Amino acid sequence: MAHKFEIWKDKKGEFRVRFKYNSEVIFSTEGYSSKASAKNAISSILKNGPKADIEDNS
Repeated sequence: MAHKFEIWKDKKGEFRVRFKYNSEVIFSTEGYSSKASAKNAISSILKNGPKADIEDNS
């Protein structure tokens, strides 16, 4: 699969989520204190992302 979510632990010990497409990081989240919170962030993105408005500020 060309795209995936990754959960990783940063230097401060917080869990973060990054979304990769073809090995390129498209975005990453803030740090979370628990892995469960990071997984909830992924669930929220999957649920709400497709319905999100697009804001063009150009």
